[in-house]
Amino acid sequence: MSWKTFSALLARDAHVARRNFLQLLVQTLLQPLLFVFIFGKVMTTSGLMPEAYKSILLPGIMAISMVLAGVQAVSMPLIVEFQFTREIEDRLLAPISTGWVAFEKVVAGMFQSLAAGLVVIPAAWLIIGHGVNLSFAQPVLFAAVALAVAMFAAAGGLALGCSIGQTQIGLMFTLVIAPMIMFGCAYYPWSALASFPILQKVVLINPLVYASEGLRATLAPQFPHLPMMVILPALLALDGLVVAFGLSRFQKKALG
Repeated sequence: MSWKTFSALLARDAHVARRNFLQLLVQTLLQPLLFVFIFGKVMTTSGLMPEAYKSILLPGIMAISMVLAGVQAVSMPLIVEFQFTREIEDRLLAPISTGWVAFEKVVAGMFQSLAAGLVVIPAAWLIIGHGVNLSFAQPVLFAAVALAVAMFAAAGGLALGCSIGQTQIGLMFTLVIAPMIMFGCAYYPWSALASFPILQKVVLINPLVYASEGLRATLAPQFPHLPMMVILPALLALDGLVVAFGLSRFQKKALG
């Protein structure tokens, strides 16, 4: 592989992201910050939610922001490039293998996913104010979980972008993204489903559960969460599966 070519492709994606910075910022942060304001500010200030809920909520909001940003950053341009502009053909002519062209998309999506997640923390502090009790005592574990979540999000965007058409985008968010968010333990810890034992087991197939619980375990370990020895292997296994599937779909789409 030519690292110079790979870096040039990354630099081009970075230039496009800078050019559309305001659009990306609004697209990435609007929904998470609305949830932070309603659940973290309005509900707690009115007394409908305890103050501690702020710290439970933020890791989950961060997980949602990372997953949505990574999926959208990779899937939306791919759908356009494959079906309308055919811009992908220019990339495929680069002196680099097809697999590395796809992996560059994943790496670029990971950067956007990480940026979206990290921005949520200071933005939420500005909105919520006092009462946010997050811990940064485990920076290595936090970095490992964040990278694993970002890779899953970007690789998931690659898989979806190569598997659906423009007319199916709405269906994707209705049938895939929305249920993933609602049952992804983002707004509540996994232990809160103890009263629904069957549902509690079924949601373990949802990747967002491990993203939310992993970030909660590293940022708010004072609250119940899945063991890290379960979270990290699950995230790594999911990353491997989604990356392999996404690369396979990309190569089939590019060569077809």
